[in-house]
Amino acid sequence: MKLVLSAVHTRKTTGAYEELSTNPLNDIYRRVINLLNQLRSQNQIREWQKQKLIPVQNKIELAYMYFLAKPHKKGTPLRPIINTIHAVTARISKFLDQKLRPLFNRYARSTTIVDGVDLLHQLDQYIQKGYFNSSTLFITFDITNLYTMLPQEESLKILDEFLRQHNCHRIHGISIETIIELARLVLQANAFVYGKKFYRQIIGGLSITFCLHLDPRLTELDNEGDGTRENGQ
Repeated sequence: MKLVLSAVHTRKTTGAYEELSTNPLNDIYRRVINLLNQLRSQNQIREWQKQKLIPVQNKIELAYMYFLAKPHKKGTPLRPIINTIHAVTARISKFLDQKLRPLFNRYARSTTIVDGVDLLHQLDQYIQKGYFNSSTLFITFDITNLYTMLPQEESLKILDEFLRQHNCHRIHGISIETIIELARLVLQANAFVYGKKFYRQIIGGLSITFCLHLDPRLTELDNEGDGTRENGQ
Protein backbone atom coordinates (compact mmCIF):
# COMPACT_ATOMS: atom_id res chain seq x y z
CA MET A 1 0.00 0.00 0.00
CA LYS A 2 2.83 2.39 0.87
CA LEU A 3 4.42 1.76 -2.53
CA VAL A 4 1.21 2.68 -4.34
CA LEU A 5 0.78 5.85 -2.29
CA SER A 6 4.43 6.76 -2.88
CA ALA A 7 4.06 6.28 -6.64
CA VAL A 8 0.97 8.48 -6.73
CA HIS A 9 2.66 11.09 -4.54
CA THR A 10 5.79 11.12 -6.71
CA ARG A 11 3.77 11.57 -9.88
CA LYS A 12 1.62 14.36 -8.47
CA THR A 13 4.35 16.32 -6.70
CA THR A 14 6.94 16.23 -9.48
CA GLY A 15 4.73 16.39 -12.55
CA ALA A 16 7.52 14.44 -14.21
CA TYR A 17 5.48 11.51 -15.51
CA GLU A 18 2.56 11.28 -17.89
CA GLU A 19 0.37 8.21 -18.13
CA LEU A 20 0.19 6.47 -21.51
CA SER A 21 -2.83 4.61 -22.84
CA THR A 22 -0.86 1.83 -24.57
CA ASN A 23 2.43 -0.01 -24.29
CA PRO A 24 5.01 2.24 -26.04
CA LEU A 25 7.70 -0.42 -26.48
CA ASN A 26 7.24 -0.99 -30.22
CA ASP A 27 6.96 2.73 -30.94
CA ILE A 28 10.21 3.39 -29.08
CA TYR A 29 11.91 0.57 -30.98
CA ARG A 30 10.83 2.03 -34.34
CA ARG A 31 11.95 5.48 -33.27
CA VAL A 32 15.42 4.19 -32.34
CA ILE A 33 15.79 2.25 -35.59
CA ASN A 34 14.66 5.25 -37.66
CA LEU A 35 17.14 7.60 -36.00
CA LEU A 36 20.06 5.19 -36.35
CA ASN A 37 19.23 4.59 -40.03
CA GLN A 38 19.01 8.33 -40.59
CA LEU A 39 22.34 9.01 -38.88
CA ARG A 40 23.98 6.23 -40.89
CA SER A 41 22.58 7.47 -44.22
CA GLN A 42 23.94 10.94 -43.41
CA ASN A 43 27.36 9.47 -42.49
CA GLN A 44 27.02 10.81 -38.95
CA ILE A 45 27.87 7.36 -37.59
CA ARG A 46 29.70 4.41 -39.13
CA GLU A 47 28.14 1.05 -39.88
CA TRP A 48 29.92 -0.68 -36.98
CA GLN A 49 28.70 2.04 -34.64
CA LYS A 50 25.15 1.61 -35.88
CA GLN A 51 25.34 -2.15 -35.30
CA LYS A 52 26.67 -1.55 -31.81
CA LEU A 53 23.75 0.76 -30.99
CA ILE A 54 20.88 -1.21 -32.54
CA PRO A 55 18.74 -2.92 -29.88
CA VAL A 56 18.22 -6.69 -30.12
CA GLN A 57 14.48 -6.89 -30.64
CA ASN A 58 13.90 -10.22 -28.89
CA LYS A 59 15.84 -9.07 -25.81
CA ILE A 60 14.34 -5.66 -25.17
CA GLU A 61 11.67 -4.93 -22.59
CA LEU A 62 10.02 -1.86 -21.19
CA ALA A 63 11.77 -0.26 -18.24
CA TYR A 64 10.03 -0.63 -14.89
CA MET A 65 9.79 1.45 -11.75
CA TYR A 66 10.43 0.18 -8.24
CA PHE A 67 11.17 1.78 -4.90
CA LEU A 68 14.00 1.64 -2.38
CA ALA A 69 13.57 2.75 1.21
CA LYS A 70 15.70 5.60 2.58
CA PRO A 71 16.05 4.50 6.23
CA HIS A 72 18.44 7.36 7.05
CA LYS A 73 15.63 9.88 6.56
CA LYS A 74 12.71 10.69 8.80
CA GLY A 75 9.65 8.61 8.06
CA THR A 76 11.67 6.26 5.84
CA PRO A 77 10.55 7.72 2.51
CA LEU A 78 10.83 5.72 -0.68
CA ARG A 79 13.12 6.53 -3.57
CA PRO A 80 11.69 5.81 -7.05
CA ILE A 81 14.09 3.94 -9.32
CA ILE A 82 13.61 3.26 -13.02
CA ASN A 83 15.41 0.11 -14.16
CA THR A 84 16.38 0.47 -17.82
CA ILE A 85 18.87 -2.38 -18.12
CA HIS A 86 16.91 -4.04 -20.96
CA ALA A 87 15.35 -0.86 -22.35
CA VAL A 88 15.37 -0.17 -26.08
CA THR A 89 17.85 2.67 -25.60
CA ALA A 90 20.16 0.77 -23.22
CA ARG A 91 22.89 0.28 -25.83
CA ILE A 92 22.83 3.95 -26.79
CA SER A 93 22.94 4.92 -23.12
CA LYS A 94 25.93 2.68 -22.50
CA PHE A 95 27.70 3.99 -25.60
CA LEU A 96 27.18 7.63 -24.56
CA ASP A 97 28.31 6.91 -21.04
CA GLN A 98 31.52 5.29 -22.29
CA LYS A 99 32.28 8.34 -24.45
CA LEU A 100 31.17 11.12 -22.10
CA ARG A 101 32.23 9.83 -18.69
CA PRO A 102 36.00 10.07 -19.37
CA LEU A 103 35.56 13.65 -20.62
CA PHE A 104 33.57 14.62 -17.58
CA ASN A 105 36.09 13.00 -15.23
CA ARG A 106 38.94 14.78 -17.00
CA TYR A 107 37.50 18.28 -16.97
CA ALA A 108 35.38 18.23 -13.81
CA ARG A 109 37.50 16.09 -11.49
CA SER A 110 38.63 19.03 -9.37
CA THR A 111 35.02 19.94 -8.53
CA THR A 112 33.76 16.39 -7.98
CA ILE A 113 33.77 14.34 -4.77
CA VAL A 114 33.46 10.67 -5.69
CA ASP A 115 32.98 9.09 -2.26
CA GLY A 116 33.91 9.36 1.41
CA VAL A 117 37.56 8.41 0.87
CA ASP A 118 37.87 11.01 -1.86
CA LEU A 119 36.32 13.61 0.44
CA LEU A 120 38.96 12.92 3.09
CA HIS A 121 41.71 13.13 0.47
CA GLN A 122 40.46 16.46 -0.86
CA LEU A 123 39.98 17.78 2.67
CA ASP A 124 43.59 16.87 3.45
CA GLN A 125 44.74 18.80 0.36
CA TYR A 126 42.53 21.70 1.38
CA ILE A 127 44.22 21.80 4.78
CA GLN A 128 47.73 21.49 3.32
CA LYS A 129 47.08 24.49 1.08
CA GLY A 130 46.27 26.53 4.18
CA TYR A 131 42.62 27.15 3.35
CA PHE A 132 41.25 25.52 6.51
CA ASN A 133 40.76 27.92 9.42
CA SER A 134 38.39 28.74 12.29
CA SER A 135 35.89 30.39 9.95
CA THR A 136 35.64 27.42 7.56
CA LEU A 137 32.07 26.19 7.20
CA PHE A 138 30.93 22.71 6.18
CA ILE A 139 27.48 22.68 4.65
CA THR A 140 25.31 19.74 3.65
CA PHE A 141 22.01 19.98 1.84
CA ASP A 142 19.45 17.68 0.35
CA ILE A 143 17.52 18.31 -2.87
CA THR A 144 14.12 16.67 -3.12
CA ASN A 145 13.31 14.85 -6.37
CA LEU A 146 16.58 15.96 -7.95
CA TYR A 147 16.39 13.69 -11.00
CA THR A 148 12.91 14.89 -11.88
CA MET A 149 13.76 18.58 -11.61
CA LEU A 150 16.17 18.98 -14.51
CA PRO A 151 14.45 20.08 -17.76
CA GLN A 152 15.49 17.75 -20.56
CA GLU A 153 16.26 20.39 -23.17
CA GLU A 154 18.18 22.45 -20.62
CA SER A 155 20.25 19.37 -19.77
CA LEU A 156 21.01 18.84 -23.45
CA LYS A 157 21.97 22.49 -23.82
CA ILE A 158 24.37 22.21 -20.89
CA LEU A 159 25.92 19.07 -22.39
CA ASP A 160 26.36 20.88 -25.72
CA GLU A 161 28.03 23.86 -24.02
CA PHE A 162 30.25 21.57 -21.93
CA LEU A 163 31.57 19.78 -25.02
CA ARG A 164 32.15 23.00 -26.95
CA GLN A 165 33.79 24.72 -23.99
CA HIS A 166 36.39 21.95 -23.84
CA ASN A 167 36.82 21.73 -27.63
CA CYS A 168 35.37 18.23 -27.85
CA HIS A 169 33.96 18.88 -31.31
CA ARG A 170 34.24 15.25 -32.38
CA ILE A 171 34.13 12.36 -29.93
CA HIS A 172 35.54 9.18 -31.47
CA GLY A 173 34.55 10.57 -34.86
CA ILE A 174 31.03 11.57 -33.82
CA SER A 175 29.95 15.21 -33.91
CA ILE A 176 28.46 17.10 -30.99
CA GLU A 177 25.20 17.41 -32.90
CA THR A 178 24.93 13.64 -33.23
CA ILE A 179 25.81 13.11 -29.57
CA ILE A 180 23.01 15.51 -28.63
CA GLU A 181 20.53 13.73 -30.93
CA LEU A 182 21.35 10.37 -29.35
CA ALA A 183 21.12 11.84 -25.86
CA ARG A 184 17.78 13.46 -26.66
CA LEU A 185 16.43 10.13 -27.84
CA VAL A 186 17.44 8.43 -24.60
CA LEU A 187 15.78 11.10 -22.49
CA GLN A 188 12.58 11.37 -24.52
CA ALA A 189 12.13 7.61 -24.93
CA ASN A 190 12.18 7.05 -21.18
CA ALA A 191 8.94 5.11 -20.78
CA PHE A 192 8.29 2.53 -18.10
CA VAL A 193 5.67 0.33 -16.50
CA TYR A 194 4.46 0.46 -12.92
CA GLY A 195 1.40 -1.17 -11.39
CA LYS A 196 0.19 -2.43 -14.78
CA LYS A 197 0.15 1.12 -16.14
CA PHE A 198 2.47 2.76 -18.65
CA TYR A 199 4.22 6.08 -18.08
CA ARG A 200 6.70 8.36 -19.79
CA GLN A 201 9.07 10.69 -17.97
CA ILE A 202 8.72 14.20 -19.40
CA ILE A 203 10.94 16.11 -16.95
CA GLY A 204 14.39 15.10 -15.83
CA GLY A 205 16.70 12.22 -16.56
CA LEU A 206 16.99 8.64 -15.43
CA SER A 207 17.52 7.53 -11.87
CA ILE A 208 19.38 4.38 -12.84
CA THR A 209 20.79 3.86 -16.31
CA PHE A 210 24.08 3.33 -18.05
CA CYS A 211 23.61 6.78 -19.37
CA LEU A 212 24.77 10.21 -19.71
CA HIS A 213 26.24 12.69 -17.46
CA LEU A 214 23.12 14.67 -18.11
CA ASP A 215 22.93 14.64 -14.38
CA PRO A 216 23.19 17.23 -11.62
CA ARG A 217 26.98 17.38 -11.85
CA LEU A 218 26.86 18.84 -15.35
CA THR A 219 24.42 21.48 -14.14
CA GLU A 220 26.71 22.22 -11.21
CA LEU A 221 29.66 22.46 -13.57
CA ASP A 222 27.73 24.88 -15.74
CA ASN A 223 26.98 27.06 -12.73
CA GLU A 224 30.58 26.91 -11.57
CA GLY A 225 31.75 27.86 -15.05
CA ASP A 226 29.57 30.94 -15.04
CA GLY A 227 30.86 31.93 -11.62
CA THR A 228 34.47 31.42 -12.62
CA ARG A 229 34.13 33.62 -15.67
CA GLU A 230 32.30 36.22 -13.62
CA ASN A 231 35.08 36.33 -11.04
CA GLY A 232 37.78 36.43 -13.68
CA GLN A 233 39.56 33.40 -12.25
